[in-house]
Amino acid sequence: MGKPTGFLEYKREVPPDRAPLERIKDWEEFHLHLDEEKQRKQGARCMDCGTPFCHSGLLINGMASGCPINNLIPEWNDLIYRGRWKEALERLHKTNNFPEFTGRVCPAPCEGSCTMGINEPQVTIKSNECAIIDRAYEEGWIKPEPPKQRTGKKVAVVGSGPSGLACADQLNKAGHMVTVFERADRPGGLLMYGIPNMKLDKKIVQRRIDLMAAEGVEFVTGTEVGKDYPAEKLLKEFDAVVLCGGATKPRDLQVEGRNLKGVHFAVDFLGRNTKSLLDSGHKDGKYISAKGKDVIVIGGGDTGTDCVATSLRHGCNSVVQFEIMPMPPKERQNDNPWPQWPKVYKMDYGQEEAAALYGRDPREYCIMTKKITGDAEGNVKEVHTVQIEWKRDDSGRMMPVEIPGTERVWPAQLVLICMGFLGPEDTLLKQLGIEQDGRTNVKAEYGRFATNVKGVFCAGDMRRGQSLVVWAINEGRAAARECDRYLMGNTNLP
Repeated sequence: MGKPTGFLEYKREVPPDRAPLERIKDWEEFHLHLDEEKQRKQGARCMDCGTPFCHSGLLINGMASGCPINNLIPEWNDLIYRGRWKEALERLHKTNNFPEFTGRVCPAPCEGSCTMGINEPQVTIKSNECAIIDRAYEEGWIKPEPPKQRTGKKVAVVGSGPSGLACADQLNKAGHMVTVFERADRPGGLLMYGIPNMKLDKKIVQRRIDLMAAEGVEFVTGTEVGKDYPAEKLLKEFDAVVLCGGATKPRDLQVEGRNLKGVHFAVDFLGRNTKSLLDSGHKDGKYISAKGKDVIVIGGGDTGTDCVATSLRHGCNSVVQFEIMPMPPKERQNDNPWPQWPKVYKMDYGQEEAAALYGRDPREYCIMTKKITGDAEGNVKEVHTVQIEWKRDDSGRMMPVEIPGTERVWPAQLVLICMGFLGPEDTLLKQLGIEQDGRTNVKAEYGRFATNVKGVFCAGDMRRGQSLVVWAINEGRAAARECDRYLMGNTNLP
């Protein structure tokens, strides 16, 4: 695929980002685009490797290797190289309902398993994908395509995150009447309120939701099923139900001082920030502000990065991010071979911004929070930590061991906890009588997605636990297929 000698002739080139010190002054997206000639050259680098691991979607050592929605990557890379953009869009949409989301926020496990990555910089798969869909919108190729026939079947999708949207989109294409319930005031789930605007502009999310609505999907917002809308009514009024509520129960930090004022879950910090931005441009003040404060972010990953970047845009005094794990190596290690996800050191956009402003990566590695202390009014004042090293216990498990003499006290007026999520909230699940597994996730076999309640299916993080947006799309599409099979006896959905 691509130009036979393209990987020899052209170097990897990703679209530039806006300068860090410029972009922290606003909430606009920081990614720019390559011009068409350069983008076509990046498509030409796809090397016709024979067995393309990039679209394999395997799990190796618990991490994604290749694209979980099996995007036909070599095919649309070839079409980009040949300038056949509309055909590239058709191939992209065969597997991915929302490339404008994944092209911006996916960590790109496809690139981690790119064959060229064995000894050369990988193909720019993620930016190629984004270039296809952005061009399609610019050219007016994306238009509402409502189904030509309706089946008369009604399906409720609970939750409008990536799994719920993908599921609803597919079921609507099959001709069913789909109603999506969302408890927030806007659809989109974590796409709307979990990911900051500079990483995924909410106009892009709303654009796709408006398109789905024009195609016949009904969105009911501000309605929590099981609270505002009775669970038993859901089962009576719809022929099938798909639960896509996500894993929204955050993991807490069990230390002294956790309940001091100024200690918040990251999801609350990020969600309220985006809502205030969309509602009033932050003029209503209904958000947790980091302005003028020393901020401690406890936890890594994408959410930690988003907290760092958001705090900088508020005008924080300082920001430090705690990572309990060791600093990753600069290059792949022998125990992390291709095509596994490369566990190597990198600075994401938030760390790049902090480094540009303060002169260093804001992350502290192998550090454990021991307690949080406050002032006389109950406001957070300090975070007490200790350095740790990882050692095997008697059973062979790696455990953190404190290093004496490494205790430290950090000033803090805002502490943000982003240590992942434990599983779904279970109020609705208990009302419906849905069985849960030992990790509190919904019991529904992958590939079937059926719960123990007839006609009720489950997909996304609510079923598999906290994961990637691209896995949520995978599950939403697959659950739609099985729901369609249940309703009609057979299915033509992919």
